[in-house]
Amino acid sequence: MSIKLSKRLQTIASFISSNSLFADIGSDHAYLPCYVCLSDQTVQAIAGEVKEGPLKRAQETVEYYDLSERIDVRLGNGLQIINENDHVNEVVIAGMGGSLIANIMEEGKNKLSAVHKIIAQPNIHASSVRKTFLANNYSLINEIILMENNHIYEVLVAERDSTVNIYDPAEHLGKQLMFGPLLMQEKSPVFIKKWQDERKKLLHITSNMEKAKNKEETKLHLYKKQLQWMEEVLT
Repeated sequence: MSIKLSKRLQTIASFISSNSLFADIGSDHAYLPCYVCLSDQTVQAIAGEVKEGPLKRAQETVEYYDLSERIDVRLGNGLQIINENDHVNEVVIAGMGGSLIANIMEEGKNKLSAVHKIIAQPNIHASSVRKTFLANNYSLINEIILMENNHIYEVLVAERDSTVNIYDPAEHLGKQLMFGPLLMQEKSPVFIKKWQDERKKLLHITSNMEKAKNKEETKLHLYKKQLQWMEEVLT
């Protein structure tokens, strides 16, 4: 018995460690926990949902694959589904905006004391996640960018108190947070496409701002700086 996962979820699953107990925040039918637990008999999981409807669907998936003894489906907001005696050591927060993922981490930071690894997959604003990792002593150790069904996704993996530091002290930190320190070095075709598209959008926005009677100078200055960075990484 197996589950066919999307490329995005397969990428996330590849970073979950054997012998781990991981919490999947916003579990989307519990497909990811079920896939991982079927693939690796040493893993256990908690699947969290914030609404009754998705919770019921997650429970049905877990029961269908006969994994109720290894996957606990819980109703709760963000990291509040984790209890002190759970011994959760890895967390997945995927399929939502980067600002929301950052808020979930900040609001639930008291639940992260035993969590060694966080795997985040922001749909947008990945920079917010990178900033929050830095602020909470999680070192970014890996980044993947991929395209699926015309959507571009970034998967960010961070570990607590790791000795790994992939940020380049010679490079502007804000620039690395925006593009990803590893991704901007690799410059994959998907990365190039993403930032070519973002550059076009930002050029259009700044052009309109320049024509406005009341210019938002602070925001315009920031956007121009970002455009400069985009041109640098795209060359």
